[in-house]
Amino acid sequence: MAAQHPWSRYVAIGDSFTEGIGDPEPRSPGGHRGWADRVAEVLSDQTDDFAYANLAIRGRLLEQILDEQLEPAMELRPDLVTISAGGNDILRPGTDPDDVAARFERGLMRLTSEGATVVMFNGPDIGRTPVLGRIRGKVAIYNENLRALAQKYDAVVADMWALRELSDPRMWAPDRLHFSPIGHHTIARMVLGALNVENDLEPFKPEPLPPVSWRQARRDDIGWAREHFAPWILRRLRHQSSGDGVTAKRPTAGGVRDDR
Repeated sequence: MAAQHPWSRYVAIGDSFTEGIGDPEPRSPGGHRGWADRVAEVLSDQTDDFAYANLAIRGRLLEQILDEQLEPAMELRPDLVTISAGGNDILRPGTDPDDVAARFERGLMRLTSEGATVVMFNGPDIGRTPVLGRIRGKVAIYNENLRALAQKYDAVVADMWALRELSDPRMWAPDRLHFSPIGHHTIARMVLGALNVENDLEPFKPEPLPPVSWRQARRDDIGWAREHFAPWILRRLRHQSSGDGVTAKRPTAGGVRDDR
């Protein structure tokens, strides 16, 4: 098949979002698929001899991503890089979105230094999301900083904030922190659109959700807090990370479907 895009080596770096948490797939390396794998599959189908690596690890903060993944990514000589970083920093109380963006710029400067196309993500609009909605303002400030950096370094913005479909609860995994398979699929379509790559990924056409009573919503919130939010807080207090002991699922650039 004739190439429909100019890229042949794609490397993804970041945290749980890019690793694919929330989109379980036993046949995929690491047991998760995610939006980045889905994007790589489409790109691979349109180009011979396409290689893909995914260095993302759940729980990583911005500085860890830059220290642990940046140079290994560059050593793979990608012509396409995606980076989503800083979200875990913004979640933490007391962080300054201006400072996080200033540190992000160091990584962006390096990623764009050798001519690769760089795709960077802003944060989704979490205004209607329980708990996370409280930091909507921080996310918005961080996003505006990232837009300015994208313009400065000629990077592509994968615009999560404008992806209104993400307000649908079916886009989110049960932990309400990561995206569901439907969410990852929708984000993959958006990324391919930002790259002007034609694809046949079907858009999500949701049926109306049944009404939920206040009492049921309250029970759901309590169950979520017990099962997901409390363990997350406990890890913070213990200075633990969900990524402790986890290694990159695709540390070298290889065929996209070799392991499936």
